[in-house]
Amino acid sequence: MYEDIKNNKIKSGIVISGFILMVTLIIYFVCMAFELGTSSIIIALIFSVLSAYITYYNSDKIILSMSKARPATHEEDQKLVNILDTLMISSGLESRPKLYVVEDSQPNAFATGRNPEHSVICVTTGLLEKLNYYELEGVIAHEMSHIKNYDIRLSAVVTVMLGLIVMLSDMFSRWTFRASRKDNDDSKANGILMIIGFILLIFAPLFGKLMQLAISRRREYLADATAIEFTRNPDGLISALTKLDSDPDELEVANSSTAHMYIVCPLKDKKKKSSSLFSTHPSIEDRIEAIKNLK
Repeated sequence: MYEDIKNNKIKSGIVISGFILMVTLIIYFVCMAFELGTSSIIIALIFSVLSAYITYYNSDKIILSMSKARPATHEEDQKLVNILDTLMISSGLESRPKLYVVEDSQPNAFATGRNPEHSVICVTTGLLEKLNYYELEGVIAHEMSHIKNYDIRLSAVVTVMLGLIVMLSDMFSRWTFRASRKDNDDSKANGILMIIGFILLIFAPLFGKLMQLAISRRREYLADATAIEFTRNPDGLISALTKLDSDPDELEVANSSTAHMYIVCPLKDKKKKSSSLFSTHPSIEDRIEAIKNLK
């Protein structure tokens, strides 16, 4: 486990460094297009470092806002609060994660935050309504495992930084296409900018996919195994995974950039592809088989 925690911290550093490099290149070419000269690289570096800093320290807030999540309350979500309090003892976590709830009928959950001291566990109302106590306990234990293993930091920075890179790439590509249609004496410069725009348009999503694959599917197996250590009840998690996988509802607030964060894929059309090379989740059958082997 300690080796996995170390690897997750290293991967997070690599992802953030890659983000700064990619954003610097995008902003640099935008500045050059506006003929800002040698100051372009300085502007690009300042923008990329600031955006990385803001993203790192606010990734959990951004993701919760994207998910339209509300804070859990003891009055409305007593069972959830009680389960977390019980698991705090067996998990060994020193800081209590904040609890949030998404109003959605699909049973699902994710954890986020930059470290265990600033962590969040978010569940859907469907999870609270459709799972019994021991199934819900297994899911919460799984998410607490992600927190303890520092999966949450890597997952959060990938989600938010990927979104910003794709947005900047798309904006720059659109700008170059519009500029190319206008009369301009410097047609050669326009042609170069168009080529750069095409390159960024192609490679930004690819870069994002590679970052998502950096969040190895092995983390789900590790989180399942660690959850069993917390609960001593593999049957609860097996039953929960079975219910979550067979549920027909789609999670409205989820998208391709956040899907990897959830305990099971929230996108109905991609659940059947979970065993493919580029999926971020192993198949439910493989995960259940792995849990059974722990018995």
